Amino acid sequence: MILPIYVYGQQVLREIAKPVDPNMEGLDTLLNDMYETMKNADGVGIAAPQVGKSLRVVIVDGTDIAEDYPELKDFKRYMINPEILEESEETSEYSEGCLSVPDINCNVIRPSRIKVRYINEKRQEVTEEFSGFGCRMVQHELDHLDGHLFVDRVSQIRRKLIGGKLRKLETRNFHPRYKIK
Repeated sequence: MILPIYVYGQQVLREIAKPVDPNMEGLDTLLNDMYETMKNADGVGIAAPQVGKSLRVVIVDGTDIAEDYPELKDFKRYMINPEILEESEETSEYSEGCLSVPDINCNVIRPSRIKVRYINEKRQEVTEEFSGFGCRMVQHELDHLDGHLFVDRVSQIRRKLIGGKLRKLETRNFHPRYKIK
């Protein structure tokens, strides 16, 4: 089922998400609904807070952009209770966007490599290292679990420049191409 996406200004996007019991009733349905919602909105990642659930669950899927990023050919991850174990001092900068902050893109600096432990959709514990664009996708989604949005990571000057657009999102004075809340 396609769920509404919560946009900038919604309280759930600023909460620290709660850990999930991997055997929680309805978790598979939530994972399926999140994936369908993400695909419907042409996204490459989604976190449970973006569909109004303050739970530590994210999905990333780079397969649709593998033509531009060949390393993402088989990059699809369902992550339950993910946690970053290590991150590199080396950073990279890239323009990011977000389903919860539609029509705004900003350059964000993030660590170039991370190591993450999570439980996958098969309920197996996984420890995995990420680099490249997949690393950026994972970090962006994990930020949602701690109440952070990519616009929180931009310079003060850039933040001031996009202030008017952010206010429009808060007042719902825009027309997204997907269902919002």
